[in-house]
Parts: sequence; structure tokens; C-alpha cells
Amino acid sequence: MKQTESTLVIMVRHGKTASTGKLLPGRAAGLHLSETGHKEALLAAQRLSKLTKVSAIYASPLERARETAAPIAKLLNQKVLINKGLFECDFGDWTGKELSKLMKLPEWSTVQRVPSVFRFPNGESFTEMQTRITTTLDEIRNKHKGGVVICVSHADPIKAAVAHAMGTHLDLFQRIVISTCSISAISYSAYGPVVLTVNSTGGELSELRVS
Repeated sequence: MKQTESTLVIMVRHGKTASTGKLLPGRAAGLHLSETGHKEALLAAQRLSKLTKVSAIYASPLERARETAAPIAKLLNQKVLINKGLFECDFGDWTGKELSKLMKLPEWSTVQRVPSVFRFPNGESFTEMQTRITTTLDEIRNKHKGGVVICVSHADPIKAAVAHAMGTHLDLFQRIVISTCSISAISYSAYGPVVLTVNSTGGELSELRVS
């Protein structure tokens, strides 16, 4: 990659589902976008359709991510490439549990305050998740040097990727908000990553570039 050449990685969180904000769905199969989620996905697709030089569109294997990526791919005349590295965090035994009940557990404080030391019971640790998502983004951007890549994923992996790009410790990543169908963008070059936008839910994206 030339020093002046940059690759733009755009991360999109999937749209709303019936359980968003109520359950910790994790990697459970069979969870689809709600009517609101489909509308959010179309709006995101319309915003992203203004971009040029889109090299590829990737999505997590989960239904809600693939359904969010579908209208984006349609408007950009691309195929959706499935990448397991964009998976949601593996919440193990917490998968499918009610958030209101999980918040009462003593471990919840660790999840919020020092997530770097926490591993979900029979699941993934936040540190492993961050390593996975950042490695995946490195592999993807190296396949599309100088282009624009769209990756549809989930809140925690996107938060972890943004924190890593900003040089923010993982223990502070919970301070980052990633709303459904929000758009976050990171430009990668020989000088390192530059975070261009985080949790964007409206407005033009055509001017995303390093100033």
C-alpha cells in the first residue's frame, strides 16, 4: 500500500429485532429483523448507496446481519460475502437471557467496568472478541487495498474495533454507543487507522475522508 493510499472500512450494525434491548441474543440462530429493523436497513442502504469505489460487502453469518446487508448489496449491485470473523460475541451460557436479569448478576459490574478480564461462561472473552474482529478487518482491508469495504456486524465487535483504532483500552469500550443500523467508519493507511465517524444514523457519507 502506498503511504498516501488508504482503505475505508465502513461498519454497520444490524437493524432492530424483536428482542433488541430485551435479550442477549448472541449467536442464537433464527432471529430476524423486525419491521422497524427492515426500515432501518433500507435507510442505511440508501445512505451507503451514495458511496463510490465500494469493493465488497461482508456480513456476519447471523440472519439479522445478512438481512441488513441485503438491501445495501442490492442498491450497490454487489453480492454479500459471509465472514465468520464478523460474528457477534459468543456469550456462552448467557445467550438468550433477559438483560434485566443479567444486570442483577455480580458479574455484570465486571462486564461494564473491566471487560478485558471477563469471559462469558462457556463462551468468548472480550479480549478474544477484539482480537478476532481486528484481525478480520485487517484481512478484509488487505484484500481491498485503496477501496471501500462495508462490513455488517454487531454492537460489541464494532465497539471493540473502534476502541482499538482509537487506541482506547478495552476496559473503556463500553463508553462507545453503537445503535442499530448505525454507521462507523475507519480509514486505514500506512500511517495507521483514523476514525472518521462513529454511530452515525443520518446525514451524508459521500465526504468520508481524512482531512
